[in-house]
Amino acid sequence: MRYLVRDRMFAFHEEAWIETEHREKLYRVNRKFLRLRRTFALVDTRGEHVASIVRKAFTIHHTLLIKQDGELTAKISKKMFTLFGDRFKVRLRDGRRLTIAGNLWDREFDIRHDGTTLAHISRRWFTIRDAYAVDVLSQQDALILLILAVCVDHTLQDAKGDQVTNL
Repeated sequence: MRYLVRDRMFAFHEEAWIETEHREKLYRVNRKFLRLRRTFALVDTRGEHVASIVRKAFTIHHTLLIKQDGELTAKISKKMFTLFGDRFKVRLRDGRRLTIAGNLWDREFDIRHDGTTLAHISRRWFTIRDAYAVDVLSQQDALILLILAVCVDHTLQDAKGDQVTNL
């Protein structure tokens, strides 16, 4: 199933919406800025807190922690040095290890487990800067795959210094 992540430009605080391909809103990503940490809250359409994404401060690798119901669900880290493309490592609570590999310039990434593609993240077909598609091939892991897509996008924007200024 295809999902779209759309950033709201010119909001009083940064937020993004995760929608189905039919424009049905599912989740809102609120970005809260703290002094030493940067926190994102994933909230459903009823306002229920679904997950938190916390950027660890003072780490060598860009590391984000994903928490659901107060428990660590996943840890995602960007590899510092790669010859070709960008690579991320993901460790899930159930012990699975995922890789996210792709190319910043092509704006194409795949989330994989043991050589099987679970999701594909793409900005290629969007001419506007504030939207990208996430094609989820594993519906049982859809929520965590969407959260990982948001993490990858956030990490790459941070790396480029591409911060949106709020009005």
